Order: sequence, then structure tokens, then C-alpha cells
Amino acid sequence: MPVPQRPQRPPQSRPAPPRRRPPQGTRPVRSRQQDERPRWGMRVATGLSVLVLGAGGIGHALVSGLEDGIGRVDPFKDMKNRPQGGHGTNLLLVGTDGRDTITKEEKKKYRLGGAPCHCTDTIMLVHLSADRRRASVVSLPRDSYAEMPAHTDRTTGERHESHPVKLNAAYAEGGPTLTVRTVENMTKVKIDHYLEVDFTSFMKTVDAVGGVEICTARPMKDAYTGLDLPAGTHELNGGQALQYVRSRHVDVAADLGRMERQQKFMAALIKQATSSGVLLNPVRFREVSTTVLGSVRADKGFGTEQMLALGKAMKGFGPASSEFASVPVGDPSFPVKGIGSTVRWDAEKSEKLFADLREDKPLAPPKPKPAAGAEKQAAGTLVDVAPKEIRVQVYNGTPKDGLGRSVDEALRATGFATTQSPLNGETRDRKRTLVEYDPRWDRSAKSLAAALPGSELKPVKDQGPQMRVTVGSDFTKVHPVKAESRQTAGDFSPVRGDEVVCP
Repeated sequence: MPVPQRPQRPPQSRPAPPRRRPPQGTRPVRSRQQDERPRWGMRVATGLSVLVLGAGGIGHALVSGLEDGIGRVDPFKDMKNRPQGGHGTNLLLVGTDGRDTITKEEKKKYRLGGAPCHCTDTIMLVHLSADRRRASVVSLPRDSYAEMPAHTDRTTGERHESHPVKLNAAYAEGGPTLTVRTVENMTKVKIDHYLEVDFTSFMKTVDAVGGVEICTARPMKDAYTGLDLPAGTHELNGGQALQYVRSRHVDVAADLGRMERQQKFMAALIKQATSSGVLLNPVRFREVSTTVLGSVRADKGFGTEQMLALGKAMKGFGPASSEFASVPVGDPSFPVKGIGSTVRWDAEKSEKLFADLREDKPLAPPKPKPAAGAEKQAAGTLVDVAPKEIRVQVYNGTPKDGLGRSVDEALRATGFATTQSPLNGETRDRKRTLVEYDPRWDRSAKSLAAALPGSELKPVKDQGPQMRVTVGSDFTKVHPVKAESRQTAGDFSPVRGDEVVCP
């Protein structure tokens, strides 16, 4: 996707440095959550799009001042037998579930009660390619089955041998160091930098960039988080965005669906940050960056020079430069004695995924560019049910020979599971295209109707799962559609950021 070059910045006077925060030892890890713990992957986008991308365009003086706000940790202390480094840069981004700085009003408004478990709620592995033109974000489910390396418990001082746990427990037992060790053992990917973010800055950051645009094909409600979005396109402020990324009771995909929504949010935030002028406006950049850095903890090696080098190399970064994936799952409910249900990775597929990261390969191969003026059409309308799950029998209800076959082929090209054997309708004088469906498959019928704008929907009891389309003389073309959720359709394939933002 061509991106205009960033104009050269005119001389600016040096802004006053941001206020320094208390020493790390006196500041608790801050974040929020309730029984449905928040997912912290959304700050990844903030860190990438604002810190990394903006640094090169704003200048060394400003970034030098901002670095003072970063809390420092040493996640690589005394680590041995680490994986061999590959090409590019790997960052481990985690978010904890602390909530010490949440006000009573915020807890009530956004339903953020509950007791913290002092563990990581979101873990994401971000790979920045060696040419700095691509960021690959891989979500690691918090309940992933993991083999914890031998270590000393940071709370009790007790020595533990290697034992099975859920991945998010590594932070509770051994902090950043044990978290890094566990992820490296599981992925064989060497971690170059560690970023840990809190919850408080999230809403302020979203508001600072002007909100984010999110699209949903159907109403989304979650009684636990208070999320209540009708179908359509929405401009979310910080509080609404928080509800969106935390919700897991909106579909059957549960945690996997929530990870997918977090990825969509990250792509939308990158789009907003790179298209709204935040990265070119020193005042807005300072506001957003100060908000973010006031709650970031990072390793000592991630400082001013690294921010500048990455920022200068990634000036043209945008949604199409990012790609998102989740670790392929073999068993989403793998029982482990004493631990409960865990998420077990698909060994073969996950090894392929992490091998591609180590070798600096794209996870989502680039797709052919659409014809001029066809970008929006190529994106397709969001629908609730994936076209590949919808079976369709086409009938020609007009006197035009070959129309049934043309529609069958067009629907199949859009992804629908047509019979590839169109038939003639009972009558050949139908004016309006008709979609007949069993009421039990009404969601599928609505998705099909979206591909046939203006068509008539008619419920037929006991028809079964197969849809019947009788083409009328009003037919013009099949409109491209795509499923809103990949996880509910069993599709874990990587996608580019421009494929998951609003059309």
C-alpha cells in the first residue's frame, strides 16, 4: 500500500521534559480488571504506533526527555541457554492485572472489580522485520499449557523444579524473567526486548489519538463488561474501547474471539495514529507519548537510540504493514490435573509459525492489489457467518439463459459453498431475487442476503441448512462479503492489519 513520505519537520524549540515518576521500587504495577480479566494486548499497538513509529519524525530531544518516564526492569538477568538470535527484532509485550490506581467511579462505570491474581492477562510476541517494514503480532493465549522452567519463586523464595502451568502463571511465580524464559522455551524465539504496560494509560491514550473506529456485523453485548454496541461502525472513546477489548461473552469463541477483537483494535489504533497526524504534530505526539510512557516498563536496552532507529526506518508504517496471528490450537480444553482446563497448541503448526518468525518471513503473504477504485469493494461487507459455511442452491427465475450459472459462479467466487449445479426456477418471470431459508439458519440467510443487495428473505420451515436463491430480473452482481470473526469459523490463519480494520 503506497504511503506518502513524511514531510521534513521544521525547526522546533525543545519542549519541557515530562514529569519524572517515582522510582520503580515504590510504584506498584498498575492495571485493571474484574472477574473477567482485561486483555492487555491493546497497548502493544500504542507502543508500536506512537513510540516506535513517531520517534523518527519528532526528534532526539523530545524522545530523550520521554525516556525518563520509562520504568526499568531486568528480564534477562542471569539467563542462560537461550535460543539463537534470528533476523529482525523480537519484543515480548505483556500486561498485568493489577488495579491499584482505579477510582471507585471507574470501577463502577466499567465494571472493573475483583481481586488481582498478579499474573499476566495478555502475552503477545511482536516481531519487527530486519528491514523495518513489517510488524508481526502473535497472540499467546493466557491459558496455554506450558512447562515452567526450574526457578525460585519470587514471593516465597521456594525452589521449584520444572512443572506444568498455565502460561500466565509464570509472571506470578517469577516476574518478567520467568515469563521471558517460559516463552522462549515454548517458542524457541529469542526475546530481544521486554515491554510491560499498565491499564491506567489505556483509556487516556485512546482519547489522545482521537478514538478508534471499530466495525461489527451484529450487535455485541457483554453483561460482564457492560459492552453494548449495535451492528455498524462505531467511533470508540477510551472507556468504550476498554470494554470492547475485554469482552469475552459476545460469541462462542470466548477467549479466542477476544484475542481476535484485540488484534482488530490494535490495527484500528495503528490506522488512527498513522492517519490522524499524531506522528507529525509534536504537541499531540508529546501528549500521547507522555501518557503511554508514564506506565511502561521496559528492559534497559530499549531506550532513546532504539526508538529513533526504529522510528526513522518505519516512517511509512500503516495497517498494511502489520500482520496478526494467534498460536494454532490443537486442543482448546486440554485437562491438566491440579491446573484445570488449558489451551494446548498444535505442535506442528505452531512450530511452523515460530520458525517463520525466526527466519523473518511474513506470516500473511501479500495479496494481489485490487484494480483502481476497487479497494472498498475488495474489502467486502462484514457478515456474521463466514460464506464458506453457507450452502447455496441457485435457481434461475428469469428467461435469461445462463444467468443461474453466472450467479452460482459469482457466489462461489465470493466464498459461498454453492452446489455448482444451478437449476431453472418453477417460474421464469421473477422480478426480485428471492432467498429462502430455514428459520434455524437465519444468521446464515442474512449473510447471504448481504451478498445479494435488495433480495427478498423468506423463511421456510424445515427447509434445512441449505439456502435457496431464485435469481430475479433485478439482479446486477454479487457483492463481496467476509466473516467478521475468523475464530468462530475455525480459521486461525494470519491476516494483515488492513484486512481487519473497517472497510
